Amino acid sequence: MRYVHPCPHPAVPTGTPAAARLPRFRISFNVSPRSLLCFVFMLMFATAPVLASPPDTVVLLHGLGRGPLAMKRLERTLRSEGYHVLNLRYASQTHDIATLARTTLAPVLGPDAPHARVHLVTHSLGGILVRQYLHDHGVPSRLGRIVMLAPPNRGSEVVDRLRTWPVYRWFNGPAGLQLGTDAQSVPNRLGPVPAGVEVGVIAGDFSWNPLLSSAITGPNDGKVSVARSHIDGERDHIVVSSSHTWLMWRAFTLTQVSAFLRDGHFVHRSPRT
Repeated sequence: MRYVHPCPHPAVPTGTPAAARLPRFRISFNVSPRSLLCFVFMLMFATAPVLASPPDTVVLLHGLGRGPLAMKRLERTLRSEGYHVLNLRYASQTHDIATLARTTLAPVLGPDAPHARVHLVTHSLGGILVRQYLHDHGVPSRLGRIVMLAPPNRGSEVVDRLRTWPVYRWFNGPAGLQLGTDAQSVPNRLGPVPAGVEVGVIAGDFSWNPLLSSAITGPNDGKVSVARSHIDGERDHIVVSSSHTWLMWRAFTLTQVSAFLRDGHFVHRSPRT
């Protein structure tokens, strides 16, 4: 662009409006086709959308005899935080733990899974499925962090007491019989957290069921004791004043799950709520 000095005005008669007496400018453009083409390309690249990396995936696994509805509040919370959430259903009362682990987790953690990075949030039996899968298939490169809610990582005394009852066996199926506290139970044979895997455990210490709690030693949630929720190699552990059934619906639990997925540790403060 070339600026040209004001053109001289002819004599302006007296009484002419001020606007008419302003100097006149000429502006001319002298742009080569090559410069114009470069300018167009610059605009195209400047306005092109930036391709964001896909969000992390969070897989939710419910517990024994439950379904995706049990994890619905967690699903809504994590979606609102930008995660891609898969709230899975599996036939917890039909198969043994090894079968459930393979059929449920291979599609999301196996070599053909479409997800880049996968975190896991589990309730009760769901946590044992994850341990079984890692034990049998190794640690996938896409695995992110794991949060276990009320996991019977060292078994449950409730299973020890009720496993011979026909109603218990009928309702809980093969997996429910594998969660005892003896040395040969599945949780006690799976070993510690594999190296490099970040696991956070949230346990409950309130029970609505004094009958079941009477079978458990120490603070418990009516199904699993706080002591038996621990696993060797865990990154962090926190206790919430909640029962086994409602632990994943507590606002404090949601906050702690989000914190661990984001930072790799819980927010420890008191009093607990």
